[in-house]
Amino acid sequence: MEGSVNATRKAGTPGRRASSFWRDRRVFVTGATGLLGGWLVRRLVGGGADVVALVRDWVPQSVLLSSDLLSRVTLVRGDARSQALLERALAEYEIDTVFHLAAQTIVGVANRNPVSTLDSNIRGTWALLDAVRRSPLVKAVVTASSDKAYGDHEQLPYDETAPLRGEHPYDASKSCADIVARMYAVTFGVPVAITRCGNFYGGGDLNWNRLVPGTIRSAFRGERPVIRSDGTLIRDYFYVEDGAAAYMRLAEELHVRPELRGEAFNFSNELQLDVLALTGKILARMRSQLVPDVRAEARHEIRHQWLSAAKARKVLGWKPEFTIEEGLDRTIAWYGEFLSAQ
Repeated sequence: MEGSVNATRKAGTPGRRASSFWRDRRVFVTGATGLLGGWLVRRLVGGGADVVALVRDWVPQSVLLSSDLLSRVTLVRGDARSQALLERALAEYEIDTVFHLAAQTIVGVANRNPVSTLDSNIRGTWALLDAVRRSPLVKAVVTASSDKAYGDHEQLPYDETAPLRGEHPYDASKSCADIVARMYAVTFGVPVAITRCGNFYGGGDLNWNRLVPGTIRSAFRGERPVIRSDGTLIRDYFYVEDGAAAYMRLAEELHVRPELRGEAFNFSNELQLDVLALTGKILARMRSQLVPDVRAEARHEIRHQWLSAAKARKVLGWKPEFTIEEGLDRTIAWYGEFLSAQ
């Protein structure tokens, strides 16, 4: 199915659709206290959507819970692996559109605790999709996979035809969840499409072990930023507000184009940066003379990843709104305000 989508968009269906699309639309978001979840909820609320957010852990400093958003959404407390809870929420709130973001996303945690990561990321996906299968009002589901689902390939950039062959715990969990989503689309007709994005960055990421927030916090404190790898790992960094817009574009298209069911889409700035280069960009934009502390401790990580977003451009008419420099400037500004208030 992934190769079957016509590269030419149907007249009247793309992102030029009226801005009223999300007005009063009932939307369910799992993983709403995460980095992408908070920005997605903000964008949905701004579009007039009636958002129901699934929250497992109470994270007071998250984008969702630390802002005015909390008073503008309905919260459901619980775990994304609870199919009964998901079925109840979808039915009682008469959900039309679902964004499934809930996952254990930290590679280091996955390496230390593979079972909990596999359970959360794979079982959480099938529980959600089976709940949707039993919920006739749901018309579109966008579920989050990752560039890590591809595993390690010599041919770059990765496009959506590359096989999914994650070898390490987090990567494997995303490969499996990705395949499960396609199974539900092909076998049961569940209206689900899949996103594969690079490394998200942006304001609101409170996992300080990650490169971008950790480097920014260190620079504000006048401390050398710590790089846990050897600095040569190459990644595809993707600004979170672009990510939120991409998810919404895909959901809009899925509502009117049933041929997108089961399809996967890469979203990317199509920019390759190694860890040291990105760290250097951050420090330069913060006018910092600090020198990174390179520890070369990271294990079980892919050396080089880079996505092609050609399919999303052709099929969805999508393109990123922010350059890497613009995204970093907005991110630095967010953390400047956040840290000064601590």
